[in-house]
Amino acid sequence: MDNLRGAILMVLAMAAFALEDMFFKAATSSIPVGEALVIFGLGGMFAFIGLTKYRGESVLHPAVLSRPILIRSICEVTGRLFFALAIALTPLSSASAVLQATPLVVAVGAIVFFRETVGLHRWGSIIVGFIGVLLILRPGVSGFEPASLFAVIATLGFAGRDLATRAASPALSNVQLGVYGFFMLTVAGFLLLMWSGQVIYPNPVTWMQLTATIGFGVIAYYALTGAMRTGEVSVVAPFRYTRLVFAMALGILVFAERPDNLTLLGGAIVVLSGLYTVIRERKQRR
Repeated sequence: MDNLRGAILMVLAMAAFALEDMFFKAATSSIPVGEALVIFGLGGMFAFIGLTKYRGESVLHPAVLSRPILIRSICEVTGRLFFALAIALTPLSSASAVLQATPLVVAVGAIVFFRETVGLHRWGSIIVGFIGVLLILRPGVSGFEPASLFAVIATLGFAGRDLATRAASPALSNVQLGVYGFFMLTVAGFLLLMWSGQVIYPNPVTWMQLTATIGFGVIAYYALTGAMRTGEVSVVAPFRYTRLVFAMALGILVFAERPDNLTLLGGAIVVLSGLYTVIRERKQRR
């Protein structure tokens, strides 16, 4: 039952993330990306500050100045900033497909930074996943969109964030990490605003879109935290890939996107290579 609850929470988190991305993309059609990031970051940060106070925890924990958290903050800014640009400037389905390579990048990072031993099968799945990303991006051909590289940089940022989170002090709760994560999202927005130098007051529709972005963003983070603390990680983690299904469905239904066959094939390869890694590791632990 714990595995079932964990899987349901993970699917809920991925659906909420996809809806967050959809509303954020819609909002950036009328206001600058940096401005949307600032509003999204502030809204999420204050929501998690409220949750932190409700739990009786300190908002400013001494561990926030530790090296892993500082590295995590830099990676958070990188991931959030460039993924926001990716979903604003490229099809939602394509950006989300590239993001599915994050677990594979994390695996490489674990090999490099945590000295994890890896066999040929895992290296093979990482290489195959990289080929899937190349099929989505298609560098050097007419279908290549330079803005798609934003999703690649975001994937590296999110992978770095996940690796730094693993090294973070256990004294920090996931709610406290949520405060710091959304704060860095605000920082990313201000950095982008300094570069663009443009601010537009949101109209009522845009305010509703931003409010929905904040709401689904908080739900997604909270559900993801619950999923990773319920059941076996090896059982729950593969359900991360449902985000691609939700993102592609929303891209088609809401933004009239039509992913081509190579994008669909590349996304399938990335997901299957990640699933193969998780399933094989689970069998080896038995």
